[in-house]
Amino acid sequence: MRLRDQFPLLTSDPKLHYLDSGASSQMPSAVIEAVTRFETTQRANVHRGVHRLAEAATAAYEGGRDEIAQFFSARRDEIVFTAGTTAAINLVAHSFGDALAPGDEIVVSELEHHSNIVPWQMLRDRRGLVLKVLQVTDEGRIDLAALDRVLTKKTRLIALAHCSNVTGAVVDLARVVEAAKSVGAAVLVDGAQRVPHGPLDIPALGVDFYAFSGHKMYAPHGIGVLWGRHSRLEAMPPFMGGGDMIRSVTFEKTIYAPPPTRFEAGTPNVSGVIGLGAACHWMSGLDWTRIAQEEMRLTGRLLDGLAQVPDLRVLGPLGLQQRIGVVSFALGQAHPHDIAQILDRHGVACRGGHHCAQPLMERFDLPGTTRATIAPYSEDGDIDALLTGLDEARRLFA
Repeated sequence: MRLRDQFPLLTSDPKLHYLDSGASSQMPSAVIEAVTRFETTQRANVHRGVHRLAEAATAAYEGGRDEIAQFFSARRDEIVFTAGTTAAINLVAHSFGDALAPGDEIVVSELEHHSNIVPWQMLRDRRGLVLKVLQVTDEGRIDLAALDRVLTKKTRLIALAHCSNVTGAVVDLARVVEAAKSVGAAVLVDGAQRVPHGPLDIPALGVDFYAFSGHKMYAPHGIGVLWGRHSRLEAMPPFMGGGDMIRSVTFEKTIYAPPPTRFEAGTPNVSGVIGLGAACHWMSGLDWTRIAQEEMRLTGRLLDGLAQVPDLRVLGPLGLQQRIGVVSFALGQAHPHDIAQILDRHGVACRGGHHCAQPLMERFDLPGTTRATIAPYSEDGDIDALLTGLDEARRLFA
């Protein structure tokens, strides 16, 4: 059985070449079935009820937390549920960031998604902080050689993407963590593009916060995780107030619950958590050594094919070292939306635009790019269809 055959949407449309997993992955049957089972046999609110459905829902929900924690080699009380990567980063910007003092410094890079830029700009303006930016090399990698020059004793946080959603470059986190420790700074990682590519021991990375979204790792939309080192979470106040994040409330005083509950105000996305837990369980059963080899083989095929297209420019590493299968390119003066629409005629689903990374586009003097993303269910036919579509696009825009 092909891995692709586990994805109902892909099997229902054999002519679809889905290369947009960097925006949202497809969901396998195992995840769809877990969500459907909850919605049809267990649907109820969690933590509050003592009736049969409520207890079943709570068990499934907290079971999801256990699956996620196990997949990432984390403590279950370090798994904070959010609406996604953006919400997780904003949580840190408030609960950790609002304790910072005027003049304190935060470091990001030119390569970041807007979700890892805008919250820090808002925090800068709110608290009088200094926001510093690491530059990006011509190869589309963060210039980590500049860390020693950029970091100071006032640096409180370094916030970087584990993998770029535009160039596919993977960041050397060990080097970042070492530099951060030298000045006593915390490290936050946007892991949205890394988590779909296999198991990860997050605590072993040495970082303080790791944020990711379920919809990029074969789970439903609207669910994500902030992993936080427990000592960090314990020291942080809640971001939002409301039900379920308290131990007791009077009009004089509220006593907050310990992490992670402290950061999970309101009714949670129960089916999303169950779906994300099911996705982690499903991923745990895959041969990720073989999948990684196949993803890199397909990435190499795509890069080799693009190299043969006249007037085409690839943003990011042209080799296969320290990268994932995210490949962005520009074809002459053609707008990336036009390229994406032509590819769609060939059944190829790609992303066209600035990919929520406008500072990076400015760095490369482009309005945007067309982006293809390799996933475990990608096949040679997907690469062939993209290259065929590009040949038509090149003729049209020549």
